[in-house]
Amino acid sequence: MTSVRIDKWLWSARFFKTRALASKACDMGRILSNSITAKPARDVRIGDMLQITNEGGIFQVEVLALSEARGPAAVAQTLYRETESSKEARLKLAAERKAMQEFAPLPDRRPTKRDRRKIIQFRRGD
Repeated sequence: MTSVRIDKWLWSARFFKTRALASKACDMGRILSNSITAKPARDVRIGDMLQITNEGGIFQVEVLALSEARGPAAVAQTLYRETESSKEARLKLAAERKAMQEFAPLPDRRPTKRDRRKIIQFRRGD
């Protein structure tokens, strides 16, 4: 096997819970393959540099191995190597987020149905 669809690889490397979510991320432009936005059917080869944006942050990884099947997390971590700058940036961002939680006021009540719709709309970027 010399190449794999990028959505299958992202799913098998456990960056996304489902292949549909990986495909949607590609369609939304959140996946860059060698600095080019990747469509779900784009092939990934060993040695490619990927920039992946998901809820965990921005990952910059080098593809070390290919897989079409989703396996255990320990095996999934052997498929790629994250760059040092990416690790540092994500840890720094996580520390900033944790520090900002102390200053964020707690809500007075649970969100109403209208509030939830606004939150969902805001997260989607509509």
